[in-house]
Amino acid sequence: MNNIKKVAAAQVSPVFLNKEETIEKACKVILEAGAAGAELIVFPEAFVSGYPDWVWLIPNSKGGELNKLYVELVENAISVGDTSTKKLCKAAKTAGIHVVMGMHERNSETSNASLFNSLLFIDDQGEIIGKHRKLIPTGGERLIWAQGDGQTLKAYDTSVGKLAGLVCWENFMPLARNCIYEQGAQILATPTWDKSPNWLQSMQHIAREGGLFIISACMPLKMDDIPDRYDFKKLYPEGREWVNVGNSCIIAPNGKLLAGPVEAKEQIVYAEIDLKDIIHAKRMFDATGHYARPDVFEFNLRKK
Repeated sequence: MNNIKKVAAAQVSPVFLNKEETIEKACKVILEAGAAGAELIVFPEAFVSGYPDWVWLIPNSKGGELNKLYVELVENAISVGDTSTKKLCKAAKTAGIHVVMGMHERNSETSNASLFNSLLFIDDQGEIIGKHRKLIPTGGERLIWAQGDGQTLKAYDTSVGKLAGLVCWENFMPLARNCIYEQGAQILATPTWDKSPNWLQSMQHIAREGGLFIISACMPLKMDDIPDRYDFKKLYPEGREWVNVGNSCIIAPNGKLLAGPVEAKEQIVYAEIDLKDIIHAKRMFDATGHYARPDVFEFNLRKK
């Protein structure tokens, strides 16, 4: 197997709360990345169809306003296997590229009215190979998203390497990370809304801890990207231009930045990775290998 792979982080903005146009944009980005020779592209957290930043602005006492926003969010969410996912799969197959897509996902197995913060994994043949539902929404996000469970904590064998994903701050959960490490993940997709220097430092640490490559994709979002009909726009400080500047990047197993962070613009961030660098890193520290100490520690994943 060729150890050199070209991978990408899609630092691109959605068409805010517009599923159809966001999917069309995503397909164009997938095709562009494939044409550039990338074998894997990772999209931001909740890319379809936009991060609900109002959860940090509107108090829960404003039920009427929150209800309207939630209805619109659900109407623009994805059900795995629907027309939107079929379009993404077709684009992935045409481009010959693996895709990790951040999305609002309906609980289509039951009420179809609750949402998960999910990642959809599509292979380069256009097949859905899995999904992951974020285990714990952070802070105000709990007004929007339900909790995922252990059955979606998986690493997938692909032609680009063993691929897994954790969403935003669930990457801070040591046992969730350990679960991914134990499955031999070589590339960890970490879609996020966090643009901070602390996030980047954490991603560099996790790359070193897990001995893997990290693709951190964050959504750049300008105030102008949010239509004026949304009243919560008035709650931002006057004169603010960017809601989120992105800072997407790709990190090597030694913690060094291979590409990015890219700030305050839309850009597909590319890097070439060498899977042999994983073995180089694990010679000194292998979290689930010679440093695991199973005689001292025991790990168990409850899948339900």
